[in-house]
Amino acid sequence: MTYSIDYLLSEEYAYKRANLIKDNAILPTISKPQSGGTVYLATADKWGNMVSYIQSNYTQFGSGIVIPNTGISLHNRGCNFSLNEKSDNYIMPNKRPYHTIIPGFLMHNDKAVGPFGVMGAFMQPQGHLQVLLSTIIEGLNPQDALNKPRWQWVGDKIIEFEDSYDKDIINRLNDIGHNTIIKKDSSTFGRGQIIWKNDANIYCGGCDPRTDSNIAIW
Repeated sequence: MTYSIDYLLSEEYAYKRANLIKDNAILPTISKPQSGGTVYLATADKWGNMVSYIQSNYTQFGSGIVIPNTGISLHNRGCNFSLNEKSDNYIMPNKRPYHTIIPGFLMHNDKAVGPFGVMGAFMQPQGHLQVLLSTIIEGLNPQDALNKPRWQWVGDKIIEFEDSYDKDIINRLNDIGHNTIIKKDSSTFGRGQIIWKNDANIYCGGCDPRTDSNIAIW
């Protein structure tokens, strides 16, 4: 990679990114988001074992290969590898392709807090950011964090918002040059699940109202 993971997680890099935010909208210089489909599962047991699991076949039917007698189709996430030797995603041994499959897991002071994930193609990292900010900064419980209205950058200066999002924020973004779209259909704003464990080993879970999710306890 041209940048180390430590650098991308450093305060120095965070400040550089933050300083790019100006009073007028600018065009981000990253690739155009595309659509996709994913399933996410968060699970935990009474002994403190927790799993953050995500599955996405990619490009509709994945690789097109089905394991005989199982009905399981294999994914083709290797599609995101590059044959360009100068690319960070150049194909070579012991590397994983860049993709939007992000099963999240939150830690605090070297202790496990719990698994979380927000599905939805390139909405995933954006959804993770919003859910974590609602949890860490605002102190919302898992369900309230997942219920909170979301935004999504979709390309150029275009930002989409759920219908219940704060209109004052939307108007301010319009004033500085963003093109905002309010959508009544919430299906493209991610579908998340969360399980947090507190210091008393009590679990708290939440399921996204934007999908047919469920909490099961036994």
